[in-house]
Amino acid sequence: MIDRRLFLSSAAAALVAARPSFAQAAWPSKPLRIVVGFSAGSTPDLVARTIAEPLSKLVGQPVVVDNKPGASGNIAADIVAKARDDHTLGVMINVNLTIAKLMNPALAFDPRKDLAPVCLVGTGPLIVALGPKWKSTARVEALRAAGAKLNYGSVGIGSMGHLGMELLSARMGTTPTHVPYPGNPQVLQALASNEIDVALVPAGLAMQQIRAGTIIGLAVASSHRSELAPGVPSLAELGFKDLDIEVWTGVAVASTVPQPIVQKLEKMVIDIVRTPEVTKQLATQGWDVAALPAAAFAKRLETETAMLAAIVEKQNIRVN
Repeated sequence: MIDRRLFLSSAAAALVAARPSFAQAAWPSKPLRIVVGFSAGSTPDLVARTIAEPLSKLVGQPVVVDNKPGASGNIAADIVAKARDDHTLGVMINVNLTIAKLMNPALAFDPRKDLAPVCLVGTGPLIVALGPKWKSTARVEALRAAGAKLNYGSVGIGSMGHLGMELLSARMGTTPTHVPYPGNPQVLQALASNEIDVALVPAGLAMQQIRAGTIIGLAVASSHRSELAPGVPSLAELGFKDLDIEVWTGVAVASTVPQPIVQKLEKMVIDIVRTPEVTKQLATQGWDVAALPAAAFAKRLETETAMLAAIVEKQNIRVN
């Protein structure tokens, strides 16, 4: 004879298990907000606006892009990390999701604890560019020989142009002087006038001057070539293996967001960036589409954090 109480208990448990959670059933219940840590017209902003409209169609809610520039994107990252509405996401760059806290211990958030990766949207190749005075074909040897006499430009302390050049310099055995500039256009101008010797600059900005011959494209700063920099060899081809220095943009949410929502966002963003229309838009903005899901993105963050942390600690790089 079946115990009626046991039967009712089992049936109730089965009903609860079969019923979707509130978060799964109700989300999204209001407009989504994409927080961007840079001004309108910046590359992260363009990425956010590129995915906002198709994302709005998929979720059936408005998607608003909210620009909160400052502190190299960390003001926006802090807003996302502290959001508790499950409807706030951020479009972020390398430093925001890796070593932000290491470079500035005073930050109110820790990317490794307070943010959850959703999807790596795209990667942007960086070009190791030289001023026109470096005409010799044996440029790597010439750079090594110059040693401490070299100087390089970047858009500031903690940028990938800065950290990447420190990584490359360590591999080359040189100790160049860092010269910061307000933006990449000024870095390129300084290169073209031989004010600085070398810089890591985005391919989308550098290729026009490389084609014109005003600067020299030594290498794509990674283990592989890029379609965005045709004809430019990779660092691996020049003997620098296992050194991938790219800028990238990805989507993240607060670590408190329920996993079913993260998974739903992950699938939607990946589907969006893989469409031919969005892929083309991102390419015009200087991005190679990555569409890397959360788990793979998290592994990349772990690897990149370790790589960047090593040079940050070695050189005692800090941002106040």
